[in-house]
Amino acid sequence: MHAENSKIHRWGIYADENIPANRKVIEYTGERISRRETKIRAARRLNYIFTLDSYWSLDGSVNGSGAQFINHSCDPNLESRILRGHILYFSKRPIKKGEELTVDYHFGADEELVKCRCGAKNCRGTINLPKFLDGRPSRS
Repeated sequence: MHAENSKIHRWGIYADENIPANRKVIEYTGERISRRETKIRAARRLNYIFTLDSYWSLDGSVNGSGAQFINHSCDPNLESRILRGHILYFSKRPIKKGEELTVDYHFGADEELVKCRCGAKNCRGTINLPKFLDGRPSRS
């Protein structure tokens, strides 16, 4: 994987090789921070904070693996899974070499509304989930 300019937002991560479906692609790493620290850091204009559970989050801007630069898409080719305290990205379908890696951020309906620029045919217009789908953990 490598980083380069993205049509979606700032930087993106791109596949250096073909990736089969249901393959672990990358782990989201970073500094483990508390709920209180998450609220403080989330106020930054750009943040790379991923909610791990009801207390902990990972700040990918500190010792991140590069996964923090994976952009949102309403039709993503990756999905996040939290397994034994680790945030892992798995391929949802085969991904071609050179394709930008994307994941649905699942921002909550009650969080600040963020306009989506993914360009997918099924784009919902915001990174936030509609209220009727907002039962999943959100990435702050």
